Amino acid sequence: MGFGYGANAYQQVRSHGGVESASPHGLITLLMDGALERLVKARAHIMRGEIAAKGETISRCIDIIGGLRDSLDRKVEPALVDRLDSLYEYMSRRLLQANMHDDANIIDEVSALMQQVRDTWVQVAPAHAGGVATA
Repeated sequence: MGFGYGANAYQQVRSHGGVESASPHGLITLLMDGALERLVKARAHIMRGEIAAKGETISRCIDIIGGLRDSLDRKVEPALVDRLDSLYEYMSRRLLQANMHDDANIIDEVSALMQQVRDTWVQVAPAHAGGVATA
């Protein structure tokens, strides 16, 4: 996945404001917030039977997760980065399944996983992140 892929996900969360002045740590947080927001919307679309909107929202969430994967710095804590990459890949696969089967339970599962990663990420002091996005 190239830079452009992550940049597209970045553009999707730009509407949250503050993106232009956000630190790398803050940008990762914005991406996670964007994914969580879209997961809530995707669940609502499933519950209302809005197939097209559900598919679009899940697709955008998968794009954001791709942006998070692109942000991983494999030189920092390689074992942790590999686990995060696998988790992000798992989330993307599960979202595809949720889309195919209109399964709100899968959306809930991915939401819980993303929330756990986000909660941990925001606890990491930006000074410790060293300006390197490893989420």
